[in-house]
Amino acid sequence: MELNAVLTVTFTLFAVIDMIGAVPLIISLKERIPGIHALKVTIASAVLMFSFLLAGEPALRYLGVDLQSFAIAGSIVMFILAMEMVLGIHVFKHDPDISTGNIVPVAFPIIAGSGTLTTIMSLKSTFSQPVIAAGILINLLVIFAVVGSTRFIHKTLGPTGLAVMRKFFGIILLAISVRIFRSNLF
Repeated sequence: MELNAVLTVTFTLFAVIDMIGAVPLIISLKERIPGIHALKVTIASAVLMFSFLLAGEPALRYLGVDLQSFAIAGSIVMFILAMEMVLGIHVFKHDPDISTGNIVPVAFPIIAGSGTLTTIMSLKSTFSQPVIAAGILINLLVIFAVVGSTRFIHKTLGPTGLAVMRKFFGIILLAISVRIFRSNLF
């Protein structure tokens, strides 16, 4: 396996996943959904990413969903989450089944969203599956570390720092969701 190729895939996925930018959103969701755990989020994200690596496009075709529709649906969920962050409103309500918070909205669409999944599938045109799998594994380690350290990050930033970060990254997430929506509309 070529190290340069693994690094390229790793950094590409790191930029698309944007775990650092997702910190305020994950902290906000963890305050409302206490069942979010780093290991569960990481496993759910891994299942989604590796499933798309191995069988993403055929699975969507089988369900009658094209990549553009999938990307638009994911961008709408991201848009709603961004509006929550920017406006301080809550659309995603507490689910009595707290285990679902690990999958929706944290693992999908925040971490393994349409951008990540379509990026994985597009990387297949340039890189081998083992190289992409290595890049995914490295990013899963980052995901686990970031989600697992949100309490420390929360304590370090304090309420004011967290509020500023949440609003700033809410705008960034809003822009990303609009870009994904717009680029897949036609």
